[in-house]
Amino acid sequence: MTLKKKLNESEQAELLNALESRFNTHKERHENISFEDISSKLNDKQLLVLHNMEATEGEPDVIALDGELYFIDCSKESPKGRRSICYDRAALEARKKHKPENTAVDLAKEIGADLLTENDYRQLQQYGDFDLKSSSWVDTPSDIRALGGALFCDKRYNTVFLYHNGADSYYGARGFRAKLKI
Repeated sequence: MTLKKKLNESEQAELLNALESRFNTHKERHENISFEDISSKLNDKQLLVLHNMEATEGEPDVIALDGELYFIDCSKESPKGRRSICYDRAALEARKKHKPENTAVDLAKEIGADLLTENDYRQLQQYGDFDLKSSSWVDTPSDIRALGGALFCDKRYNTVFLYHNGADSYYGARGFRAKLKI
């Protein structure tokens, strides 16, 4: 998968149509907000980030987190284009064999978005059932990361669970969700 570095007008229009369609399909995620209000705030850089979130199958949509509006990955499962990755570069370099192709932290940076925090992840779950079969790395506090660990979440039994794993681990069903502040 190759992420874009620039979008032309046609690609921007196509992206805005996809975002508007998703926005209108899931009005429960953003009541009392119009897509016109959202789209009028987006600049070329944000559109590029949203394109890359979409290209990695994140299905970004508008959600309020702590009173602020964000585009957040709303795919039912952890985005397919961002799975089988360990947590960060240090974890990748520490692996002796069977290294994954990328890391959650590096890929989020390439996309131009931020990893969800545990709190973001819990708030997202108020808008639907996400990661019922997959899991998603979340931003890990530096004290945990310094000890070699990283955090991930999923939803099972109608409950959000927070887990830990070695930051160098990776699984076919674990990716990450991203956010972009509007």
